[in-house]
Amino acid sequence: TGCNAQQYGCLPCGSAFPTDPQAAPEYAHSIRLDGDIILGGLFPVHTRGDRGTPCGELKKEKGIHRLEAMMFAIDLINKDPELLPNITLGARILDTCSRDTYALEQSLTFVQALIERDGSDVRCANGDPPIFTKPDKIVGVIGASSSSVSIMVANILRLFKIPQISYASTAPELSDNSRYDFFSRVVPPDSYQAQAMMDIVTAMEWNYVSTLASEGNYGESGVEAFIQISRETGGVCIAQSLKIPREPRPGEFDKIIKRLLETSNARAVIMFANEDDIRRVLDAAKRNNQTGHFLWVGSDSWGSKISPVIGQERVAEGAITILPKRASVDAFDRYFRSRSLSNNRRNVWFAEFWEENFNCKLGMHGRRPGILKKCTGLEKVGRDSSYEQEGKVQFVMDAVYAMAHALHRMHRELCYGYPGLCPRMANNIDGKELLGHIRAVKFNGSASTPVMFNENGDAPGRYDIFQYQITNRSAAEYRVIGSWTNKLHLKVEAMRWRTGDPSLPASVCSMPCRTGERKKVVKGAPCCWHCERCEGYYFQVSEVACEMCPYEMRPDSNRTGCVPIPIIKLEWHSPWAVFPVFISMLGIIATSFVIVTFVRYNDTPIVRASGREMSYVLLTGIFLCYAITFLMIATPDVGVCSLRRIFLGLGMCFSYAALLTKTNRIHRIFEQGKKSVTAPRFISPASQLVITFSLISVQLLGVFVWFAVDPPHIVVDYGEQRTQDPMAARGVLKCDISDLSLICSLGYSILLMVTCTVYAIKTRGVPETFNEAKPIGFTMYTTCIIWLAFIPIFFGTSQSAERMYIQTTTLTISLSLSASVSLGMLYMPKVYIILFHPEQNVPKRKRSFKAIVTAATMSGKLSQKGGDRPNGEVKTELCESMETNSE
Repeated sequence: TGCNAQQYGCLPCGSAFPTDPQAAPEYAHSIRLDGDIILGGLFPVHTRGDRGTPCGELKKEKGIHRLEAMMFAIDLINKDPELLPNITLGARILDTCSRDTYALEQSLTFVQALIERDGSDVRCANGDPPIFTKPDKIVGVIGASSSSVSIMVANILRLFKIPQISYASTAPELSDNSRYDFFSRVVPPDSYQAQAMMDIVTAMEWNYVSTLASEGNYGESGVEAFIQISRETGGVCIAQSLKIPREPRPGEFDKIIKRLLETSNARAVIMFANEDDIRRVLDAAKRNNQTGHFLWVGSDSWGSKISPVIGQERVAEGAITILPKRASVDAFDRYFRSRSLSNNRRNVWFAEFWEENFNCKLGMHGRRPGILKKCTGLEKVGRDSSYEQEGKVQFVMDAVYAMAHALHRMHRELCYGYPGLCPRMANNIDGKELLGHIRAVKFNGSASTPVMFNENGDAPGRYDIFQYQITNRSAAEYRVIGSWTNKLHLKVEAMRWRTGDPSLPASVCSMPCRTGERKKVVKGAPCCWHCERCEGYYFQVSEVACEMCPYEMRPDSNRTGCVPIPIIKLEWHSPWAVFPVFISMLGIIATSFVIVTFVRYNDTPIVRASGREMSYVLLTGIFLCYAITFLMIATPDVGVCSLRRIFLGLGMCFSYAALLTKTNRIHRIFEQGKKSVTAPRFISPASQLVITFSLISVQLLGVFVWFAVDPPHIVVDYGEQRTQDPMAARGVLKCDISDLSLICSLGYSILLMVTCTVYAIKTRGVPETFNEAKPIGFTMYTTCIIWLAFIPIFFGTSQSAERMYIQTTTLTISLSLSASVSLGMLYMPKVYIILFHPEQNVPKRKRSFKAIVTAATMSGKLSQKGGDRPNGEVKTELCESMETNSE
């Protein structure tokens, strides 16, 4: 008779607890090992099923290898006299079918012993009370594999204070000790893995990457950790962050590849995906002819697995993957190779593995109906089939040993000296207390690597870095190219790429800017920029900014700093200086020659008629006009600047003061002669000198006031030759004389020149045979023309880069030309007569002032007779008479 209480897990009324596992339906999809202390186990023995079925295909490595590793570790612990002596570990191992919801249903088995059942309302058919099976009391759980499964199970186990140690779950979310306080793991969390992957990206000089995650805690939390690190550290931008659905539709992976190609510069793809999704992504890339384009960076779910890359070696070539540092456990290899159908009946899935592994069928009811080959049972693992130890075997064994060491510490504390389980542990093992011992364990694991936990139950981060390489013999393999233990150690020289180029491939949004260029970051994409050159006088102060150099400096050739602007002055060998100096030297020689001639023939009529004293003053001014050229070209210093201020207008002042006095004298003489026979006042040489030097003193007074108000000093004018091209910029060393100051300095002399010109015009009617009015007039007209030409040239070039040269040359040549006109028109004819016609340089009969003036007045009417007289005769008489009268 059956029992209507089977929904409560009860046996047929009156039956005993079954000793054969296969006799109990609830054990049909689980493994049970008897022991004093029972550990739970969660392994993905099968894949996720399709179309509503919970389970799919068998997972040979991730399922069978791992659960066998747990049973092998339990066997070793039970044989170890030093670890849990006289205590036997048992196990209850369940299949999660790689699905979190199914795993949650299965894990309820672990808490059945802690749930009190009320059977008062349940009766068997004969009226007897039901007999309930006594569920195993699970003290701790090993697993699960997937982070999503571990999270689902951890939420149940923490309610019943059952500690859990995972061998493969790496989601950062599980480090939250406030939510998953009973969860620990012997593998490092993905936050470490994400940091290691970020360090790899940084070492590869990539700053523009995409991320790809399988939907679920593992993929999403891994990518989230990577993105968070990229935000905190900066320097790496996420082009796209894509997610692979749990149930992808047809063509989904082709869409993912096309989406990744939208940001084709982001060649690096950071993948937190399960191996099935990895395989399908690689296949889609191959199908879309993108072999060699993407630079894959895979998490530990890719690691060094062969299954994702089988048949897709070329598209996976160059992939960089990461895997917690591990080593192969040789003892497990020997154990697993010895497993057979006859000696491994405790594994209820081993027959299915046998069929899958050897591609044969066991009897009429085998699970592979399409296979005709029958299994003999004599097949041998590793001989008749390929075998490679699954990567997480070491961690499964470490998780079991960690639980065993914690129980050993607890036993030593609670049952010290007691063989076997003492009542304090036999009746009830407190999960909270056991958790404390788990967090405190520290031992060398199965691969001789340290096993320990931090306050969050996380293992330290230790990773091996692999690259999938194809050698010259077309053999593909994973090669270790580095490691990460809180810091990346990468052997770049060991890396190989599909192109054969040893240089690192690029995955950047924008290429680095050249020296002297700044980055203009694209809004919303900090790793994308346009390069803009620092133009003009700007230099590159940082990657994103240009600053203007100080006014006296210019950018260097690389535009990474500033250098002083070269300082120049007008050099003696410059063409701008050679010509003015040449004219000045000729003028000085000519002036000196005239002065020497006049001194030698000082008492001759021609010299006396010229007004010796005034002539010497005028010749001094002409000499100074020539000499100022040398001061204008000399290297500026305080002394030179002082002399420039003094002599710049002084030479012209001497010249035009003397000429003004002479023209004024002539004008007054002839105006007076029209009215009276008496001579005008102040026409003697002494009076003329006093008048001349009075006029000159005004110039000197103005210069001294200028000295007092603004003492002379030198400046470097960086604005004069501040060209658009900073390489052509020059600082001009010069005296601090502004254009306004220059005009003021020359202004008085120009005023004298204009006044003199006016008098020359007024005396233009006086016959030339009687005075110097006309030569002076021609001199002043020509001089005015020279200076009228000077003004537009001087001020019209104020914005020119050649301003210093043009203005200095224009000024010096104008002064020299003015002096040359005066010298040529006023003195060269006299010197000519003195030297080449001495017969005309003789004294004449002296007449009275009235007679001379009358003769001069009548000369207009008697020009014919006056023209017959020797040149300068009447003029000489006039000048001599003036000298005599003045005496």
